[in-house]
Amino acid sequence: MVAYYLDTSAILKEYVNESGSAWVQRTLASDSTVVATTQLTFAEMTSALNRRVREGTVTSTNYARLIGRFRDDCRSRYQLVAVSMPILRHASELLERHPLRAYDAVHLATALLVHRKLISARRPGPIFLCADDRLLQAASAEGLAVDNPNDHP
Repeated sequence: MVAYYLDTSAILKEYVNESGSAWVQRTLASDSTVVATTQLTFAEMTSALNRRVREGTVTSTNYARLIGRFRDDCRSRYQLVAVSMPILRHASELLERHPLRAYDAVHLATALLVHRKLISARRPGPIFLCADDRLLQAASAEGLAVDNPNDHP
């Protein structure tokens, strides 16, 4: 079993063709792959896909198909971690140590929670996938294994 934590920039690559998309799709294709993310990704993906509709890079018809596929994957494929007060407190601490945006700190705090749970179950921690260099630097500084899908065109 290989576990990954994906922020929204990485999950988006499953649905929209951009740099790193093919690599993310290949990486997550195995049935033994575990994919975790925060529940906030649900709103962030809706925002990201709607922005592409406004920019004209995704049609309304494709939006409906993509958001439907994403929502199905949230029910069957992704492990969505609930946002909780302990995660928000940890995110606040991370914001004091790293120059992150608030939702990025929530992603990192959630990934660190997933990491702790896997390690305590004697499993390897997740690989943190993200296309944001600042967030990757913070995740690495906090002890996570990281990878940037944009480094794998």
